[in-house]
Amino acid sequence: MLVDVRYLIPHPDAVADLADLDVALHDGSQPVPDNLEDVEFFAVPYGVIDPRLCEPIARMPRLAVVQTVTAGYDHVLPFLRPGLILANGRGVHDAATAELAVALTLAARRGLPDFVRAGDEGRWTTGWSTGLADARVLIVGYGSIGAAIERRLAGFEVEISRVARKARPGVRPVSDVAELLPQADVVILATPLTSETEGLVDKDFLARMPDGALLVNVSRGRVVDTAALLAELEAGRLHAALDVTDPEPLPADHPLWSAPNVLISPHVGGLTAALAPRARRLLVNQVRRYATGKPLTNVVIGP
Repeated sequence: MLVDVRYLIPHPDAVADLADLDVALHDGSQPVPDNLEDVEFFAVPYGVIDPRLCEPIARMPRLAVVQTVTAGYDHVLPFLRPGLILANGRGVHDAATAELAVALTLAARRGLPDFVRAGDEGRWTTGWSTGLADARVLIVGYGSIGAAIERRLAGFEVEISRVARKARPGVRPVSDVAELLPQADVVILATPLTSETEGLVDKDFLARMPDGALLVNVSRGRVVDTAALLAELEAGRLHAALDVTDPEPLPADHPLWSAPNVLISPHVGGLTAALAPRARRLLVNQVRRYATGKPLTNVVIGP
């Protein structure tokens, strides 16, 4: 059995608790082993979202399970064949991604980038900011990350609305988003990238947001129509705080870098010290469950 984990199990000692199983360490930095015929459980290397890391799937005739450490799994879908189980990294990135969502929101609403730029020039620049207290926040995508964002916002005295693919108590369906946008001071995107959510944040979506509203994206860049967002930013009507972009990485000459009222981080939502131990616990648990015939957790495709 080959468990591919990038940056999460960096040396053989880290797999000591799986030493009784036929586990091979492969983090994506070396060539894939030649003999993959007996692989039944494949964990996609993590670090950058590179579809090429999924190419070994085609060389695994006995493969039963594909496991990602990422919450998103859109990069894996083109490589899946019928009958495979796909499980994701739900729970691994929740805390870190939620932290960054709140950090981006606070930084943008309190004008921190302006203060940093002024400080770099030795200027003492003061002024009012919108802040977060009493703001109306709309969370688009209410899975484990969306819920983690709400928990961290609870102490900031905000009013929160939620939308998700399926309605449930306290969560409205995404089809209601057009009705909720005009009342949202902050819109936080935490939805997975699917055929339904790609381009969700288009010209019409943005036009429904009130003047001065903030769009925060910690999901996937392709959820947002970049050209439509640029038009709103350059008009000075909206603000944005983006951990993900389309394209990604963002080219040095891309107009998003120089657009007004935008704060960009380089897709680092899950990259904190909490990632490695949480990912390791998930992978060890999943391999143990598979090896003993128990149902896997976090299954997104399959039985």
